[in-house]
Amino acid sequence: MTVSRRDVLLTAAFAGLSLSGCTMLRNAVAENLGERVPDKLCRTWGKDIDPDFHLLSRVGFGGYPGDLERLKKIGRKAWLDEQLNPEAIDDKACDLRSRRFESLEIDPGTAYEFKREALRSDMVRHSLLKAVYSRRQLLEVMVEFWSDHFNISLEKGDCIYLKPTDDRKVVRAHALGKFSDLLLASARSPAMLVYLDGKDNKRRNLMEKPNENYARELLELHTMGVNGGYTQLDVLNVARALSGFRLHDRYGRGHAYFDKSCHDDGEKIVLGKRIAPGGGEKDLRAVLDIVLAHPSTARYIAYKLTRHFVSDEPPPQLCALVARTFTDTGGDIKAMLRTIFDAEQFYDPCLRGAKFKRPFRFVVSSLRSLAADTDASKELCQFLSRMGQAPFQYPTPDGYPVEREPWLGSLLWRWNFALTLCLGGIEGASVKNSMARLEAALADGKADPALLFPYFTGRKPLPEELSAFQEFGQEAHRRELFGLILASPAFQMY
Repeated sequence: MTVSRRDVLLTAAFAGLSLSGCTMLRNAVAENLGERVPDKLCRTWGKDIDPDFHLLSRVGFGGYPGDLERLKKIGRKAWLDEQLNPEAIDDKACDLRSRRFESLEIDPGTAYEFKREALRSDMVRHSLLKAVYSRRQLLEVMVEFWSDHFNISLEKGDCIYLKPTDDRKVVRAHALGKFSDLLLASARSPAMLVYLDGKDNKRRNLMEKPNENYARELLELHTMGVNGGYTQLDVLNVARALSGFRLHDRYGRGHAYFDKSCHDDGEKIVLGKRIAPGGGEKDLRAVLDIVLAHPSTARYIAYKLTRHFVSDEPPPQLCALVARTFTDTGGDIKAMLRTIFDAEQFYDPCLRGAKFKRPFRFVVSSLRSLAADTDASKELCQFLSRMGQAPFQYPTPDGYPVEREPWLGSLLWRWNFALTLCLGGIEGASVKNSMARLEAALADGKADPALLFPYFTGRKPLPEELSAFQEFGQEAHRRELFGLILASPAFQMY
């Protein structure tokens, strides 16, 4: 017996159906605030991905129904100006869905009253809902970017009790601000002090060796890059300079403080710059000032941002231009992003649709494209775990990989997710009504892949793609067709 790819997909999908219960109805209030499929939607018919579709896909997590039409109406510059000033964007509809997790709004000491499982679930669900429903899409993309850059795993020690505050006061507060402020906030973060052992960095006498874990990652991952030009002696002196930061165990639990008795107050030389003795807690700022002024930091941050938004192998000229912006503006994140989005390379037809979606982006873009009604249920979040990218759970400091190769082994779970979602098999994720509205707006109610495919991918289907979908164009397979489009190779790219 020959088993087709279609049979594999449907078997996986209906296996998921047996585990599902009732699905949600769309929240009427959220719909009144703009979460609905418009009556008319435009399609892009070019052989190359539409540049406005590309902008939505890279700057955010993909378009929500109506986003492309609005972007074309107001223009790219006006749309980018909005995204770079998120505080001016009305996000009530998203807040309605995401402000349900009290554990994420409390101080670290109170967080210890919650069970670890509840905190983990709340953080994952909150991140997913914000990414799916927020109109501040660039902010959410940058939150994910900096969460990887300053990665903290919930599974180490007390990080799970401290990361909610780090997410709120470090990453989200500074995601579109100054890199120097973000770096300082991260260095002082109780969650980071636990994750990279900064709280254990003590040097009470010359015989005691400082803990170098955070110092090494500060230089290698957070600022200069592994080839940034620092030495092992620099790592040692940075560790000496950052010794003495501790965490309260009882009173004010989870809050950081500086203990001068645990600090090495002697002279240090970092990257050829002298830090005078007697600085105490001020040694932290001295180290960060030295590192931030080093050209390797500008180059490394520029490279990572350009790789994230333009290409896995970013154009060297654009990286240099973004690095110059870093230097000229003192590490202004918005200014660096403007440099990237204004560059011709950003819209290069050869680079559109050339990046592979990691599991989080794949799930979020699927839900957004379908205008799904979801509460980020446990079953939905389990798909992220099975695909290998549950938020805040990557064990090592380098964060989830950006290359496609590590994610290719989870493609079957993607197909399973796409079909199960569209067939109504994920509890807490309803798409039946929104798919009917999409068909009405795009294809006059017909299950026609030629009419639906461009909406999801930004371009017309290739002849071989269209041929692969032909057997699913009948009425009986309309929901199956949506799932197959989401599972298609074209939708895995952005």
